[in-house]
Formats: sequence, structure tokens, C-alpha cells
Amino acid sequence: MADIQYQPIGLVHSRYQTVAGMPIQPTSASALPGTLEILPKFAPGLKDLGGFSHIIVLYHFHRVREPKLLVTPFLDSQPHGVFATRAPTRPNPIGLSIVKLLRVRRNILEIANLDILDGTPVLDIKPYVPEFDQPSTPRVGWLKQATRKIRTQKSDARFQPSKTKNQQPRRPKP
Repeated sequence: MADIQYQPIGLVHSRYQTVAGMPIQPTSASALPGTLEILPKFAPGLKDLGGFSHIIVLYHFHRVREPKLLVTPFLDSQPHGVFATRAPTRPNPIGLSIVKLLRVRRNILEIANLDILDGTPVLDIKPYVPEFDQPSTPRVGWLKQATRKIRTQKSDARFQPSKTKNQQPRRPKP
């Protein structure tokens, strides 16, 4: 199989400088506003996005150093397969957040309910469309017992890599 390569289309700007203490999902009570700075060459792709109330942001977990197939997620004390969780230590470290779009200003997206680390590379943005993206009878598996904790649970350092020399995120080239 051929290698797959992506280029960032922009960066996340948020108040979250470290993983510990961040909200674990956009619906958390502590999720804050922030911005997505889209590289100028991709700005034409933002045309008409301002008409949507929410967007799906796909991003690269840039601080993940190694994947783990079994993880103990924030909302449970038992290990689960990584694909049954939202844990960042995935074979392909791709994150997904549905955030509220407040405003589009040239190449800057002002958003609310941000749960993404500052400096995170943005891979893609899609409009959230309830008729496409919201199943009518979802099942939530092992999370059924933990859903009451989602709005208040904070992340800790369990998925944070050990300190390395080059831990600072690289900014994409315009």
C-alpha cells in the first residue's frame, strides 16, 4: 500500500498550552473560544462556510509519539481498544471535534467549544449538517455508563508523551 501524506491547511490557536487540564470533548463546560488560522492559499475554500452554525475540524495530534491499541480513557478505569475511544494515541493520530462557528474573518475562523491544543495542525474542515451527521438511534457502547461525566471530566497527563527536545509544534509553511 502506498504512503498517504497530508499537508496542514492551518493551525489552532487556543488557551490550552498543555494536555493536562484540557476538556476532553467540545461539549465540556470548560471548552473555550479560540481560532483556526487557515493558511492564505486555502482561504478561498472558506467561501460560504459562514452560513453554518457548526463545523467538523479534523486535525493532527502533533504531540502523540507512539500509538497504543489498548487505552484507559478519561471516562473509565478499564482498558478499551483505541478504536472504541476518542484517545489520541491512534495508529493515525487524527482528531475530530465538532465546534461552534462564530465568525469567518478572511482566513480566520472564530470558534467556540474548543477542546484542541494550541498549535495543533488543522487537516480539514467540513460543515456539520445534522441530516448527514446525526444518526437517529445511536448506541454509545461502554460510554453509556459514563456520559454524565463528559461535561465535567478534564484530561490528565495519561496520553502526554515524555518530554523530548523537539516538543514544540512546527508551524506549516504558507
